[in-house]
Amino acid sequence: MQDFDYLDEKTVYLDAACQSLRPRPVVEALNKYYYEHNSCGERVKYPWGVKTDELVEGTRRKVLKLLKLKGKDYFVSFTLNTTYGINLLLNEIGVKHIKKVVTSEIEHNSPFLATMATSERLGVPRVVLEREKDGRLKIEGENFAGAVVVVNCAANFDGRKLTNMKEVVKKVHKDGGIIIIDAAQAMAHYYEMLEKTEADAICFSAHKMYSASLGVMLVRKDLVPKLKLSFIGGGMVDDVFQERYLLSAEKNKEHIHTIFEPGLQAWGEIVCLNTAIDWLEKRTKSDKKRLEDYTKELDEFLRGKEKVRMVGDEANPTMSFYVEGMESHLLAAALGAEGVMARAGYFCVHYYLDKVCKYPALVRFSLSYATRESDIEKVKKVMKKI
Repeated sequence: MQDFDYLDEKTVYLDAACQSLRPRPVVEALNKYYYEHNSCGERVKYPWGVKTDELVEGTRRKVLKLLKLKGKDYFVSFTLNTTYGINLLLNEIGVKHIKKVVTSEIEHNSPFLATMATSERLGVPRVVLEREKDGRLKIEGENFAGAVVVVNCAANFDGRKLTNMKEVVKKVHKDGGIIIIDAAQAMAHYYEMLEKTEADAICFSAHKMYSASLGVMLVRKDLVPKLKLSFIGGGMVDDVFQERYLLSAEKNKEHIHTIFEPGLQAWGEIVCLNTAIDWLEKRTKSDKKRLEDYTKELDEFLRGKEKVRMVGDEANPTMSFYVEGMESHLLAAALGAEGVMARAGYFCVHYYLDKVCKYPALVRFSLSYATRESDIEKVKKVMKKI
């Protein structure tokens, strides 16, 4: 694809599940911020700052529009990454609203460890629910009263989706619980599955969806009364006295996003996401079909090899496997020596992949819109050689 023409023909990048390559328009947007209006948002009135404010607010609106959520119900705050957003939410929800924490067995360490820490900190039960092979969360017989549920909507090792997400959200709310969706692995290629999702919060990372490094939180406004803010700093207050302060969000509801934005924000990266969303929405049926075809081709190649053991039953741009009789870290190093960049290990899903499934260390290929036909051919050639 032309927007990735800077990528060397000899280099094959298959680690998009960690962070995607950035198309030229996104890189240019970040450079434009630094070259033309490098300024602090929400603090200054000179022209550069006004320009930054306009673009940042435009990004907030664009994130809501992308997922077809309404500004009267949700607001958008920016953080470091998905992990930070999930931890921030779990720490700021008032303790009286957390009677237990719930997650699933296939979670990234972000929610898996964060729910563990919350359980220990508050002395409340922690429940780890099973997921079906199709990604469905087993909720039969569960009572989510007083629970904070944190689950992903797409796994980072085989791409399996939370196929009953709407049912889960409805059940949690009916029981009187709170649900946080980890959407880190869905936003690049499956953001449509999150449209009109009525979760209490959705967290994701812009750097996995063709933008600069940034965390994003979409939060329901009716969750705010349940928060007990403890992470406070500049950018959040309108006035300060010796023993009290006035939050900007209390004085002006238009600044409600500031309750999760202490300190100086990554203004350039936020502006950058604006462009990345535009770029993502312009992907044509042809672009999507090409990624689908490359995924199918590589998946079929791997499944056709006698000693290759795939994780998951369906083809997905994020695919993990191991080769019998070959150590995965050595395989990844050998691939790297040939110009094929892939991950090896447990991809921060230690509990499920190691303890539950008892897999050896795995290799992960994660494709993207930057993937070329020549990349697939080279991977097949190198794998055959190895």
